[in-house]
Amino acid sequence: MRNLQKMGGIAALYEAAAYIVGMIGFLAVVDVSGVADPVKQVALMADNLTFLYILHLIVYVVWGIFMVVLALALYERLKTNSPAIVQIATVFGLFWACVIIVSGMIHNVGMQTVVDLYGKDPAQAGTVWLTIDSVLGGLAGSNEAIGGIWLLLLSWAALRSGELSKLLNYLGVVVGVAGIISIVPALAGILIYVFALGQIVWFIWLGIAMLRSSKSAAA
Repeated sequence: MRNLQKMGGIAALYEAAAYIVGMIGFLAVVDVSGVADPVKQVALMADNLTFLYILHLIVYVVWGIFMVVLALALYERLKTNSPAIVQIATVFGLFWACVIIVSGMIHNVGMQTVVDLYGKDPAQAGTVWLTIDSVLGGLAGSNEAIGGIWLLLLSWAALRSGELSKLLNYLGVVVGVAGIISIVPALAGILIYVFALGQIVWFIWLGIAMLRSSKSAAA
């Protein structure tokens, strides 16, 4: 139990760090989404393929693996007083982790495919990338509903059981609701950023709390 809580705390801190790395990498270093023309998007990917490949591994694939650890650690912590809610939340958490991992893999394979095609037929490469990007948007890019449901249910369970800080749980409720509402296209743009920034704070706060509790248990 104590070791799992420690692992969960480390996982939570990684999730926050990966969010920050992703924001810097995807927005400040190589902003593919900021380019409207799909052919130019592919050209930008071709110029930064290795960087983007590593970034997707960090932000998607490894993030999803750590999410599995965190979801199981929180299940272990909260299952006694709110078993039904936590079971449902954990299913959503594991499903979210799988979606993120698959998205990262599709992203990297898709990039390599269109970059190889770009040298032969740039227009076709742009068309293929539009298709891949639409699939990625449906999986993990256009809204944060799955993660929002997980966070809302976990925070609700923690409030009922008295686990974790009430302020942390209230923050989780607000951020979770924002993620769920981001499924509305007109609100997705702003709420995805609210969800991401809120999750950074929540993950850091949670990670510190879990590491502290694991040290207290050891003492």
